[in-house]
Amino acid sequence: MSEKRLILFIDSGDTIIDESTEIRDEQGIVIDAKVIPGADTMVKTLHERGYTLALVADGDAQSFKNMYTRLGLYDYFTAMIYSENIKAVKPSPRMFKAAAGALDLGEDDFARIAMVGNNLSRDVKGANALGITSVFLSWTPRYPHAPADDSERPDYTIGEPLELLELAEKLNDKLARSGGTAEAE
Repeated sequence: MSEKRLILFIDSGDTIIDESTEIRDEQGIVIDAKVIPGADTMVKTLHERGYTLALVADGDAQSFKNMYTRLGLYDYFTAMIYSENIKAVKPSPRMFKAAAGALDLGEDDFARIAMVGNNLSRDVKGANALGITSVFLSWTPRYPHAPADDSERPDYTIGEPLELLELAEKLNDKLARSGGTAEAE
């Protein structure tokens, strides 16, 4: 499968990993967790279809290494950007710019990136501020589903991880046709 034009930044908690299943050690590091139904298939399928995936997540590096290695998903990501290493949390532009930099992408490439996450005030707001396409995964009841203001309004909303497969194809096709952005119509 050929490499896709669309680049996917994906959050972790309640986007791939079910936060309610996290088991932490005495230092607060996640040592075990389960995936949201279909999230492992989503990651593997996107990778198999030629999408470049970057994990862009708030938390401790060791937590993500533990979970993604144990779940067999670690190697599907070309880059993994964690707030612990960047010394910032989403919606800080540093998180998104670090992920782009790790993939040798510049700000002129933001139009071909989609950020997928469960948090309107972090994932969506941060992506929107930089002109990155925002995809809200509304799976979890733990976070608000209504934007507080226009800065939190997602370009797209999906209800479960497997819905990203079709949306990614749609966004990639749109990029291929336009040579430009994947913004909402």
